[in-house]
Amino acid sequence: MTSPSPMPDPSGPDGMPPAQRRRAMAAILAGIGLAFLDTAIANTTLPTIAADLGIDSAASIWIVSAYQLAVVATLLPVAALGEIVGQQRVFTAGIALFTGASLACALAWSLPALIAARLLQGIGAGAVMSVNIALVRFITPADRLGRGVGLNAFVGSVCFVAGPPAASLILLVLPWPWLFALNLPIGLAALVLALAALPDTGRAAHAFDGPGAVLTLITFSLLVLGLGEIAHEGPGWRNGAELGGAMVFGLLLLRRQAGHPAPMLPVDLLTRPLFALSAAAAACAFVAQGLAFVSLPFLFQQALGRSQFEAGFLMTPWTVTVALVAPLAGRLSDRYPSGLLGGIGLMGLGLGLGLLAALPSDPSLGDIAWRLAACGAGFGFFQAPNLRALMTSAPPARAGGASAMAATARLLGQTTGAALVAACFALANGRGPALALGLGGIVAGAASLVSVARLAIRPDPR
Repeated sequence: MTSPSPMPDPSGPDGMPPAQRRRAMAAILAGIGLAFLDTAIANTTLPTIAADLGIDSAASIWIVSAYQLAVVATLLPVAALGEIVGQQRVFTAGIALFTGASLACALAWSLPALIAARLLQGIGAGAVMSVNIALVRFITPADRLGRGVGLNAFVGSVCFVAGPPAASLILLVLPWPWLFALNLPIGLAALVLALAALPDTGRAAHAFDGPGAVLTLITFSLLVLGLGEIAHEGPGWRNGAELGGAMVFGLLLLRRQAGHPAPMLPVDLLTRPLFALSAAAAACAFVAQGLAFVSLPFLFQQALGRSQFEAGFLMTPWTVTVALVAPLAGRLSDRYPSGLLGGIGLMGLGLGLGLLAALPSDPSLGDIAWRLAACGAGFGFFQAPNLRALMTSAPPARAGGASAMAATARLLGQTTGAALVAACFALANGRGPALALGLGGIVAGAASLVSVARLAIRPDPR
């Protein structure tokens, strides 16, 4: 039996040689792009899939929920496994599983078959999302880390926002299975690049905690199910049971992993003020994004009378400004404090959401576009600096846990935002979208204060 190889320090000055770094980044960006696209496109295609498979709309929701559930539930256990067996192995296995499951989705003949394939696809996506930022930290020189995470944030954000309009275009000329089949060439290319270019990130000495992984899976599955039931206006007793169960199993998880050198739920990292504030700012930012992305289609289609196709393309200004701003923000974060840059970005996001909430009753396309552009610019200016702060405030040996925490904050934030939209619709009836957007603006403003608070904290040397 071979002994674990030592964990290399990914914070060294040189990173990987430029040519290999480019190939490794291409593999990482292709993998994260696929995972984010499939998070977004399924919502757009549900009516088409439901009609083709002969199922009702309520049952079709599981096509989305199964994927989200698998991603959130596996992020932390798979990240912990990556610190033990090597993050490059977890990433490569995730790409392979995601690609194979995409083929299974394209060939699915019934709802149960499609849900099973989406679960496998979500596990693969969870593996990719759990370690991608850790790999970026490993392969990128310390003085260019902001640029690396800026590229990562750029690809993730653009693919997430571009998913609905891209799906709408594909469905104009091709049946829905092609949405999954088109993943195959990209996934295979990413797999070849990953096998050839990703370096060995080393292995930690501690063993994998199987019971802790089970507790983590149960905790986050129940949490996501409970939040999803709220978003879909499920019965109160079920919401309470699922959220209460998540709390009980979460406490059991914390008790089991107390004193563990690398706990699966990385509470050790949350004792670091910079990391904790960065994680809190991320969670709040994605709550605001979730409030926006779920409520805006209702605003466009129901309040403003736009078609589903038009509603998808109305999000383009958000996409374009994220694409323009995220790489720039990543470069700036290598020179200026992430707390300041993130605070400015979140304030811009909050103002943009507030302005969308105050749209006139008959706005022009320009009225909508510049407000969405303000939101995208603010979000793009926040995300890359915050990711850099999250990764650099964690010790090198805990890069996997930090990467998974960033992805968990994003997914739980978006799920919470969706649940809050349902509450806003119940409270405000026809004004639900405006209330949700206004609440998103308030949450983003609060997150801005959290981000700026990091300026008063010195980096933790531990």
